[in-house]
Amino acid sequence: MDLILDGGFIRKKSYLVKGGPGTGKSTFGYHFLEEGNKHNEPTMLISLGESEENIRSHSEAQNIDLSGTTILNLGPGNQDAKSTQNYSVFSPLEVEAEPIINNIIEAIEEYKPSRVMLDSITMVKYLYENQYQYKNMALSLIHQICSSGATLFIIAETHQSNAEEEAEFWVDGVMEVKAGPGWRRLQVHKYRGSDFRPGDHAIKITGNGVVVYPRLQPSDYDKDFRNIPLSSGIDDLDNMLEGGIEKGSITIITGPTGAGKTNLGIQFMKEASSRGERSVMYTFEEARDVIVKRSQMIGVPVQSMIENKQMVIKSIEPFSFSPDEFAMMIREDVEENDTRLVMIDSVGGYSLTVRQDEALQRLHALCTYLGNVGVTAFLVNEVQSITGEFVTTNLNASYLADNIIYLRYLELNGELKKAIGILKKRFSNFEKTIREFEITGEGIKLGPPLTNLRGILSGVPYQLEPKKQ
Repeated sequence: MDLILDGGFIRKKSYLVKGGPGTGKSTFGYHFLEEGNKHNEPTMLISLGESEENIRSHSEAQNIDLSGTTILNLGPGNQDAKSTQNYSVFSPLEVEAEPIINNIIEAIEEYKPSRVMLDSITMVKYLYENQYQYKNMALSLIHQICSSGATLFIIAETHQSNAEEEAEFWVDGVMEVKAGPGWRRLQVHKYRGSDFRPGDHAIKITGNGVVVYPRLQPSDYDKDFRNIPLSSGIDDLDNMLEGGIEKGSITIITGPTGAGKTNLGIQFMKEASSRGERSVMYTFEEARDVIVKRSQMIGVPVQSMIENKQMVIKSIEPFSFSPDEFAMMIREDVEENDTRLVMIDSVGGYSLTVRQDEALQRLHALCTYLGNVGVTAFLVNEVQSITGEFVTTNLNASYLADNIIYLRYLELNGELKKAIGILKKRFSNFEKTIREFEITGEGIKLGPPLTNLRGILSGVPYQLEPKKQ
């Protein structure tokens, strides 16, 4: 949240958090108060609806410590006498605005809190039949609390009326939390006195309160590195690539199901392991154990790579992560664990997890970030057609790639074979021919260039007649 707000809340200012029921508004406020308690700041929660018992119970259930917070309970039906932790204002038959405001002001003067949470201003609105009076009261209350030296955190329920929208003009910052399809979102609409990160940001309510996943902005990250070629460990493939795949580049491996895309990506991870570099594979398609077993069958020691902490396979359950949460997972692997190679298997699985029209935009931001910090990335893309019309990607993501390696099925003399070719390489030249591609018990092998065939990209090639002498 502090990253989104360019450092956090500005002292002695007022902030409004609005949203529907169950979106986590109050939990944000609890975190705000707890942080003040950690720094020995006096904090106060003014409740106009929920009892102190419920507030403390809910915060404890989320492992948020409000033991140092004074709770001013102004809810209807509260009959407790004035104490150091609680104030009594009115009975159910005496619902009037003036006693509430007076008791809030008295409490602020007595305890001099540096952080105040008001939950919620929507309840205050219900005490006024006259909108003009409500506005004057709210502006006066906000001014008095902030002028006393406190930072004010206001909760508002989102309704069809314009009252909460009008309240946005009275405060210094406005944030909205909403529960959309798939995951909850946070958006900053207004923030006086500082810049902020725009757009929707994913949030998740956990057993430890609210977790915020800021939307990835690749321009915030940069690192100096050399675009040196990284070998695949297969001489013929390195020859096709004129030395290998450049460090910090984005490579799309595309082809139909079963062609060997994942195995080819793991081959680069194997070579990275031999250089002592850490790789992470995020798989949306296959279970970790299946990948390990299949790799061992072709002579790739994935299990030992994992045991040596030079490779990690993370199975990603579709629909379980927002794009912001997934990007944060990759950032942590890169920045905290010094991961140098990342493979996403596959682009289709990623777009299914994102579940929105922004799949390509989110993938673009993620790839740009990886390239900026010098991490080599592989995107596995599955095309639907086995043979026939040649398609690079199903998401129109080709522009993201510095390199595109394609795999194809061929029908030769009644037998199904595989071929490999390079379609694009941004940082160097590459071999324009196509070679036979074979996965054996000893690993991946490439044949000589198929210069005597035509129509390979169609999947049904024909052999050229030898030239007559």
